[in-house]
Amino acid sequence: MVDEPEASDSMRTFGAVLQALRENAGLSREEFAELVQFSKHTVASVELGRRMPDQAFVERAEDVLGNTGALRKAAACLVRQPGLASWFRQWARMEAQAITLYTYECRMMPGLLQTEAYARQLFDDELPPLKDEQIEAQWVARAERQRLFLERPNTEFSFIVEEHVFLRRTGGPDVTRELIDHVVELSRLRNVEVQIMPLVRESHPGLHGAMQLLENPDSKWFAYTEAPESGQLISNPKIASVLQKRYAKMRAQALSLEDSVSLLERMRGAL
Repeated sequence: MVDEPEASDSMRTFGAVLQALRENAGLSREEFAELVQFSKHTVASVELGRRMPDQAFVERAEDVLGNTGALRKAAACLVRQPGLASWFRQWARMEAQAITLYTYECRMMPGLLQTEAYARQLFDDELPPLKDEQIEAQWVARAERQRLFLERPNTEFSFIVEEHVFLRRTGGPDVTRELIDHVVELSRLRNVEVQIMPLVRESHPGLHGAMQLLENPDSKWFAYTEAPESGQLISNPKIASVLQKRYAKMRAQALSLEDSVSLLERMRGAL
């Protein structure tokens, strides 16, 4: 087998091609960003090889830069992002462009909220065991996803996490204390809401399992559910609507933002 080049190499190459075509067209990043309907920051991230461009970005860029076909061909050579499961990569690309992102988790801390110590404990528990380089790649990919909080301040993030996820103390008391501090800190961002679903809840529309919902820049809603070694991207608007209704009900049943933080602080004090 021939080793694939690092994803960062192919992404940097695509970014260099994009930048060269943009500059040849006499466009600044601000002007180009306005024409392709993406932010200046997104354009910069793609040009610097930090972000995988989605299909809409590639097609709009082609239209603006003369439809040479160079970007489509370069995009076809992009190596899939390492450290992310194959079934999750499409959702991760959509996640990076979402204007609204809802997450309900009943098994473990959502990836966007994890600390490095917590994530590494999850990687250590994988079966069959992961190699050191696989663990590093997974953490790098997860940390890159977490940049969304800073890179997309206009995106609405909502999380509902079951109380028992914290009570499990994955990784031990020290890891759990750090995790709680991290979640409380993130919850102070004006575009992030973290709610705890209490341990006792006689009526619960989320018993079907964890799920994620997102709204893309075109105001279309998608959903994602995951099972062991597989994931399902849901584009059917009727199904997405049903999951939205379930999420809305859970949002009303979970503790308020203030009460959630108060509970987390009490849990931390008990460790």
